[in-house]
Amino acid sequence: MFKKLLIANRGEIALRINRTAQRMGLKTVAVYSEADRFGQHVSACDEAVPIGGAKASDSYLAIDKIIAACRQTGADAVHPGYGFLSENAGFARALEEEGITFVGPSADVIEVMGDKIAAIEQAKKAGVPTVPGGGGAISDPGTIKTVAADIGYPVMLKAAAGGGGKGMRIAHSEDGLEEAFRLATSEALSAFGDDRVFIEKFIERPRHIEIQVLGDKHGNVIHLGERECSIQRRHQKVIEESPSPFVSPEMRKQMGDASVALGRQVGYSSAGTVEFIVDQKGNFYFLEMNTRLQVEHSVTELVTEQDLVAWMLKVAYGQRLTLRQDQVRWSGWAIESRIYAEDPHRGFVPSTGRIIRYSTPEESASLRVDNGVYEGGEVTLFYDPMIAKLTTWGRDRPGAVDAMRRALDEFYIAGVRHNIAFLTALMANPRFLDGDISTNFIAEEYPDGFSPAPLEQKDLDDIIAAAVLMHLRYIYRATQITDQMEGFTQPISPHWEARIGDEYHPVMVSPAEGRGPEDGFDISVHDRVMAIRSGWQIGDPVLRCSINAAPRRFKVERNGLPYTLFHLGAEVQVSIYRADVAEMARKMPKRRPPDMSRYLLSPMPGMLRSLAVEPGEKVNPGDELAVVEAMKMENLLRSQRGGRIVKIHASPGDSLSVSQVILEYE
Repeated sequence: MFKKLLIANRGEIALRINRTAQRMGLKTVAVYSEADRFGQHVSACDEAVPIGGAKASDSYLAIDKIIAACRQTGADAVHPGYGFLSENAGFARALEEEGITFVGPSADVIEVMGDKIAAIEQAKKAGVPTVPGGGGAISDPGTIKTVAADIGYPVMLKAAAGGGGKGMRIAHSEDGLEEAFRLATSEALSAFGDDRVFIEKFIERPRHIEIQVLGDKHGNVIHLGERECSIQRRHQKVIEESPSPFVSPEMRKQMGDASVALGRQVGYSSAGTVEFIVDQKGNFYFLEMNTRLQVEHSVTELVTEQDLVAWMLKVAYGQRLTLRQDQVRWSGWAIESRIYAEDPHRGFVPSTGRIIRYSTPEESASLRVDNGVYEGGEVTLFYDPMIAKLTTWGRDRPGAVDAMRRALDEFYIAGVRHNIAFLTALMANPRFLDGDISTNFIAEEYPDGFSPAPLEQKDLDDIIAAAVLMHLRYIYRATQITDQMEGFTQPISPHWEARIGDEYHPVMVSPAEGRGPEDGFDISVHDRVMAIRSGWQIGDPVLRCSINAAPRRFKVERNGLPYTLFHLGAEVQVSIYRADVAEMARKMPKRRPPDMSRYLLSPMPGMLRSLAVEPGEKVNPGDELAVVEAMKMENLLRSQRGGRIVKIHASPGDSLSVSQVILEYE
């Protein structure tokens, strides 16, 4: 086996590769940018080498610096993880010239399959069904219109060198085609340095299902089953699971055989993924092949009990696959949730900042947390906004979903906005639970942006009980200090009210019979008596308790008087008053928020790439105003109102913070 492995990546994937490599007895080398000098992967590996500035182009994408780090440390192999240089044929060739092993397929295979147009031709040769399309790169809007008319709308434009949802745009009619072409080519050039795009028929209400393949350098190729990756936003995956609730054993064999045929066609040797678009009738079409480890590989590992990183290292060293197709076994169900630094309440815009509190559920054989951050660390604009991956296993799909729901309710992050509430809500969505999903799922279920489904009264009562328990813990702590100082005992009132929004809910409280206040209380809300028991201590961000003997989990925060509780995807702010104080609170005047409709605010941190208007120009609702680039994605901002532009507050190239004013209306 190799003597020393350099991991040309960062964050959670660098840590994940390091775990397997060290378990196999390899010495490991981390590389890090200026922004990652305190990153977890830096201290986890046996050695670490700085490779440049915070921008990926100055560090993780700098081939010469990676090779210099190999020379410096004597690393004889490089694992690229995913993203960055993982599908860069030039990088693989440069390593080969240095006598360093690239842990992945050959440079020729990366080059062919990394070009979507060439990959489609290889799929056709292997007999794999492909989506109707134009068949080649298109460089002008006129040709795009002709091809789109031949295929029929809707159509999708894709970056030929793309991946990760970048450089992809959908046009439902000729009216939106030119704009889609402009944005797709611009984004492709920015993300990949290649503005070529191609066009294909857009399959409506499709599923995104992929097959995990393994190949070696001796011509052996097998598959490890499918992953359902249809829950996406902006063409980026959010939830993945294995197996798929849509795929039958017969369909699995057909898709697996097609994927293995493609792997043999191109001489594939490593872990890779063949991705398919699947229509509602079960017809599947080749989408692309990712010649690297996938983010979602953890669900495959949990259901097959195979370590994909270990297989990649063995194959790269020249070993044969000792696992035959008829030996592959699938057990149970696994689901992965991608936890992103983003605000689902504002269109999933990225969030940046310092993580001031970070607490994850406890890992086990059926619960896996792949962390990319740490408490006190910073989420920056320079890299992907994924914070962590949470993967759960169950004997069946409901079991895996229940485990995920409990785990998400225990995952606490403070300091940046995140999508945990959204993920939790997905786990309770009736369509998701029925397996009725497609790549349009998020757009269909949340057409006006994410807002959690209204809580049932029972769940709201549970939240009130939890907030009352927390409040009484604070009260008891304060009275204990006073009692010790003044030598007497202050009684706690049994009459309270919980305020949620503008509504007040009367609450009756009594200590748990035969127990002290540190154990719990009997609480009556809406004529429902709840025995809440918990060992929760002040300052703990997760309240673990039982309500009428049923386990419950709440993430909790306190900012001033109100308590904020996060449960089942909902965020509920509760204020607890003594009954007499509540009467006074009802009479307090309400504050109105300031009117910001005169301003266009940046919905995310990013760079102002372009402005489409000037002072004095009149605009109508829906007109383009600006493009903000964040984390390599271009976001088109349109006018939400009619009026005249009176002032521009930012210039192209400026770095913008969230809610920074870009321009002002009359």
